[in-house]
This record gives sequence, structure tokens and C-alpha cells, in this order.
Amino acid sequence: MRNILATFTALLLCSGAVFAQEGTRRTGWKFSPFPALAYNTDNGLQYGAFGDIYYYGDGTTYPEPLQMFSFEVSHFTKGRTRLRASYDSKHLIPGMRLTLSAIYVHDPLYRFYGFNGAASPYHQELNGLQDDGRILRFNSMDRTYFQGFANVQGAIAGPLNWAAGVTYWYYKTGAFDGKKFEADPAFSLYQRYVNAGLIGQEEKDGGHVLELRAGLAYNSRDIEAAPNRGINADLFLNGAPDLNGSGHAYLRLCANFSHFVRIPVGFIAAGDPVFAYHIGYQHTWGDAPFYIQQNIPQLVPRRIMSEGLGGSGTIRGLYENRIIADGFAWANTELRIKLFKFQLFNQDFYLATNPFFDCGVITKPYRLDRMDALFPPYSGMTDIATIRKALDDRHRQAGTFVMSAGLGLKLAWNENFILSAEVGRNLNQNGLGGPFWLNLITNYSF
Repeated sequence: MRNILATFTALLLCSGAVFAQEGTRRTGWKFSPFPALAYNTDNGLQYGAFGDIYYYGDGTTYPEPLQMFSFEVSHFTKGRTRLRASYDSKHLIPGMRLTLSAIYVHDPLYRFYGFNGAASPYHQELNGLQDDGRILRFNSMDRTYFQGFANVQGAIAGPLNWAAGVTYWYYKTGAFDGKKFEADPAFSLYQRYVNAGLIGQEEKDGGHVLELRAGLAYNSRDIEAAPNRGINADLFLNGAPDLNGSGHAYLRLCANFSHFVRIPVGFIAAGDPVFAYHIGYQHTWGDAPFYIQQNIPQLVPRRIMSEGLGGSGTIRGLYENRIIADGFAWANTELRIKLFKFQLFNQDFYLATNPFFDCGVITKPYRLDRMDALFPPYSGMTDIATIRKALDDRHRQAGTFVMSAGLGLKLAWNENFILSAEVGRNLNQNGLGGPFWLNLITNYSF
């Protein structure tokens, strides 16, 4: 871990020397390349390269760039390969914000926890090397997807915008390669879902999805990367017709509200603390195919992948994608405290910390009644009242209110590029997350 941080620090210093200039206003092009050396509990050690290219023009919009390009080429030690390119600008088209991205991800051992969170039990002993020498990969499957994303926002009045866009997805899903990973894919949860009919034959291998979206967006933040004040909110609908002839068409409501409140204490030289909170809600009508169900749409993607409740983009401390459902709500709260500011090679830096608390709940389960075919609650029971109680218990588990808490450390460079380390803990004792969760990445969670 020390080597990772040392490499980041060395590159910051070298890049700072290259981009040094007089004053604090940034002008022209700024290129911030880094090795993709990071770590999180869910995917292991990440290595590769990523970076941002900012164009500030004459500097009048600083710290907001006129245009921003981002890229990543990386691999994780637990199997994931990720390629990404994106573009974002509020100034290319006068009066509009344009966001474009293309992402390719291959996960030969994608972690599949089933549907509806705690209603699908997780047993650590079913994953990994056993005492008898057998390898079990119960919660693993193979998944590859490509996403092409385009979104545009235009002004209505002040910080209120209309938003419209389109996203194309291609998914390829299936059992993991048993020969390569020396384990039996027939034992996996994915294969059991297929055998029990929870995942249909028409969707088990993946498919194409074309999502059209329209809605409203409100943004009054002073700095997007790490606001000191303002609101960022959106409300939009995502609709997907049936492209595969499988009957899977759906409409999805997405709502997000983030508020950043400066606390004027006045005695911290680096700047006043900021209380930040985010509330998210998602609800699906129709029958979305299982492979798109974990997706959490975003108008301006802040994370490369935003999937399910759990992980750095939603509830920190839970396993990534642990909670998948037709409807759910979640909240993030944190206190962002700047500890001190400093300059190196005429570049501006600050160090900050962010204690946080996250929570969430399923509001509409996904295929919950079908789960009884996989985990019969009435096995060995003859009493109707006992059977009914077991059925009710599954519904109760699906409605579990989940919570996590933790602490983060941030190193910000020129207000826009932020290195992040966060440690979280799942506060529920029901297999939703491990005792501790660690994430080394970039940017704040929201």
C-alpha cells in the first residue's frame, strides 16, 4: 500500500513541475496522467493507466474547465478488465452541456449475489478454497458488457436544465469458465437461478438494451468536483423497448438530490467544513432483464460503474452490487473537513477528511415470489401457519434497512483532481458486507 501512495505522490510532484505557472489561475491545456494503482475490497488491486485532460482556455472559468476528457485502461487482480473514454463540456455547444462516454468491461468472475439483498443469503464459506482442497465459486459468473452513452442538457431558467440522452448496452453473460478457474460452474448461484427459472432462458446469455431518457437537472454547485455550497439534483425517466424479442421492456424513474452546506466556523485556515448529503431513489415498471437490473443511470456519470446498492458509488461498506431490486432508496451523509492547504511547484493542494454514514432500503423487490423455487421456505414443513411465516420472513429480509459508516482521507490537486481513500464498515449482521471495506480511488462519492 505504501508503494501505491508513493507512486501517486511522485507523479503529482513530477506533473506539478511540468504544469507550473505563475498565479493560481490555470489556463490552456492541463494533462493529468496517472498509473491506475488503486485497491478496493471487492475487486482487488487495480493496475494500468488513467487520467484527465482539462482545457481552461484563458482561465476565466477556472476551476471549471471549458472541456474535459478522461480515459482509463486497467485490470484488477480479481479478474476485471476495464476500458473507458469520456468527454464533458458546458461550453462546446453554447447554452448546453454535452456528456459522452464509451465503456468496455470484462469480468470473468463477476460477483453475483442474487436478487433482493438479504433475501438472498450469502455464505463466505461457499467462495474460495475449502479444507478438502475443492475450490468453490458460488457467487461468481462471467459477464462482459459495452456501454455507449450520450447526454445533453440545456438551460430552462438559472441553474434548472432539461436533459435528454440515449444509452446503448450490449451484455454477454453466462457461467464462468470452470476449467480455467478450477471450479464447478454448475454449483454457482447464477446457474441455480437459471435452473430454477429466476433467470429466463431468453435472457441468461445477455442481450442488447437501448435506453432513452428525458428529465430535469438542477445544478447550483460552486465547484463540481468538491462543492463548498449548492445543490445538484435530477429527475428523469429511462425507457427501454424490447430489442431481443424476449418481452423485456421497462420504464425506470431515477431521482437524485445532493446538497452541500458550508458550515461557517471561521477558524480553519484551509477553509470551512462542508456538510454534504445525497438522497437517491429508483423505481422500475415492467420486466427488466436480469443483466441490466443492477444499473443505476446517471445524467453525468461520476463513477465509471454505478451498479446496485453497495460499493463506492452508493452504500460504502456493503459488497459491490449486493442489493439488486426493482425499487430502492439510499442516502449518503458526510462531513468534509479540509485539514490544511499547501503549494508544490506552484500547484494548489489540500488535504481533507470525510467521516460518513450511508443507508438504504428496498422499496420494490425483483422477482421475489420466484425465489421460493430456489430456496423453498416450506421444505419439510406441513403446518400452513409455519409456511406462511417462512414466506413472510423472506419478504421481511428483502425490506431490511441497511447501514454503513466509515472515514475517508482526500488529497485534492487544483480543486478538480482528488485522490481518495475510504474505510467503511457494514452495520448489518446479515451477509451484506464484510467486517471492513477499503477503497482507494479518485473523487468524492457524490
